[in-house]
Formats: sequence, structure tokens, C-alpha cells
Amino acid sequence: MYSFANDYSEGACPKVLTALIQTNNIQSDGYGVDVFCQTAANVIKKTIQHDDVDVHFITGGTPCNVIAASLLKAHEAIICVETGHINVHETGAVEATGHKIISVKGRYGKILPEEIRKVVAAHADEHMVKPKMVFISNATEMGTIYRKEELTNIYNTCKELGLYLYLDGARLGNALIATGNDLSFKDICDLTDMFYIGGTKNGAMLGEAMVVRNEELKPDFRYLIKQHCAMLAKGRIIGVQFLSLFEDNTYLENAKNANVMAQALKYIFAQFMIPMYIDSPTNQIFPVIENSLLEKIKANYKIIEWGPYDESHTICRFVCSWATKKSDVQDFYNDLVTYVNKK
Repeated sequence: MYSFANDYSEGACPKVLTALIQTNNIQSDGYGVDVFCQTAANVIKKTIQHDDVDVHFITGGTPCNVIAASLLKAHEAIICVETGHINVHETGAVEATGHKIISVKGRYGKILPEEIRKVVAAHADEHMVKPKMVFISNATEMGTIYRKEELTNIYNTCKELGLYLYLDGARLGNALIATGNDLSFKDICDLTDMFYIGGTKNGAMLGEAMVVRNEELKPDFRYLIKQHCAMLAKGRIIGVQFLSLFEDNTYLENAKNANVMAQALKYIFAQFMIPMYIDSPTNQIFPVIENSLLEKIKANYKIIEWGPYDESHTICRFVCSWATKKSDVQDFYNDLVTYVNKK
């Protein structure tokens, strides 16, 4: 059974594995203060064109989000869209830190400045939590991307209202390489207070790179990483991987393959008049599939059922990764022909 359920079913891309093997017997300091992490941090700073940031290597996306929330005071809250990862898929991890999540409807998985304003206006005194951070993802949980004008408007709104803007970059590579994107790594850094560059979903075995730009958020950050069990003794494992991904164009090439394969799947669905629930340019696509056909697909492919569309159709999520091959997509096409023509 082939999986289109996510972009982390495989281990690590060959370049990362080679780097891990080549550095395996080199002794280094622990807990992310080794030469590999330091070098990788410098390469990332060069890539985002900011020398004034702190870069921390963290075990995974949920720990990144929990640590970000932990920077807030006890009475402060986070605003995000209803589909936001922290609101739906992290088992209440952020709220377990004591910080309320205030969700808004959004549009196509993206938050709107007017929604942020409305939330802040509605929380006017000390009898309510105080909104202090806005959480967004790029790419979003719906596979959509923020354009530069959109991110600029959100960032300016946050600055006006005294809010931090934090960006979950689990699929940042997919967003930056997507057709229609006009943001760069530098823009992402310019227009957020803090963000992370996802490795787990883009060719690393594990790990993310958290970039902290706002000076207010930098002090004692490593204490929070340690306290939330996100600091590896063998921190060099993450540093080696990010150095491998960023010393050339491998990071974006991995994301490009994932996007291209997903868009090829979208084209295949169009040939069978199967519509998309949302037009996403990244490695996540959301076809609306008739239920009897869906059962045939599920016999050979692992996918995510996003939810019912109507009584006879289901919204599904197909995800491609750095490792998805043209032959995998071709096999799906061949099988889909069989499913559709099968009496």
C-alpha cells in the first residue's frame, strides 16, 4: 500500500543520510552548541540575510509551537485560524501550557487582519485573556500560501496592536517554491518576530530550525527548549542535517519535487473531472471524491479523509514528499483508470 497520507513517511533524503554517516565518528559538544549546529546556524543566517537573529535547533514542530507559546505571560493568549495546527492537530499542547487559543474562521486557511483586530477589540479588560501572539502557517494546513502583501498587512497589524507574529514553517520550503509565491526567506524573517524552518517534512530525519528575530523573545530561550524536552543531547544530529540541506539548494529542491508531484496528481484528478475542494499550489491537494470510488482508492493507497463534502462525496487530502517519484504518480494514474472503468 503506497502512502499519500503525509510528507514524512520516508526517513531522510540521501544527502542528509550521507552527511550523518560521514560525520558519525566525529566527536562534538552536546546540546546544540557543537560546530555543526554553529555552522548550520551561520548558513541559515546567510540564507535569510539576517545576522541579527538567534537560530535554535529543536526536535520537532509541536515543541517549536509549545516553546513559542511559553514565551507569553500566563494571562496572554494566541490567535489563529480554525484549521491552525495548534488548534486542531497538537492534542492541546499549546493550551496545556496554560495559554488560551482564540480561533477565527480565516479564508482558505489564512488569517485576515480584520479578524485579528476584532479579537483584540473583543478582549478589552482584565476579565478576559489578553491576545498577545498571532500564529500562522506557511504553507497553511489547507496547502495555500501567503503572498507578500498579505503577510505585510498581518505583520503591520500585529505591530500596531502590540502582538507578536509567529510563523509555523513546517512546510515553509513548499510555500517558498510554490507557483505564485512572491516571498523569500528574507521576507519571512523581515515580516515575523519568530518562525521556524521545517526539516522533518522536507528531507531531514527529524528537527526544525527556530529563528528568533525579535530581541524581546531571545533571552533565556534555551531554558525553554530544555524545559520542554526539545533539546537533544546529540544536538549535532539536527545541525548536520540542516547544514546538509542548506549548504546548496537541496532544501528547496526537495520541496520542489513534493510540489511538482502533488500538482501532477491534481492534473490527473482533473482528467477524471474530480474537482478540488481548494486550489492549493503546494504539496497538499484536496480532491472531492465520490465515496464508492474512494473505497477503491483506499484499498491500495493510504490517504487522509478530511471530511464529508456531501452525502456521496468526501474531501480527501493527498500529500507528496521529497521522495515521491514520477512512477508513483504514474502508478496511481493507472490504478485510477482501472477503478473508474471497473464495473
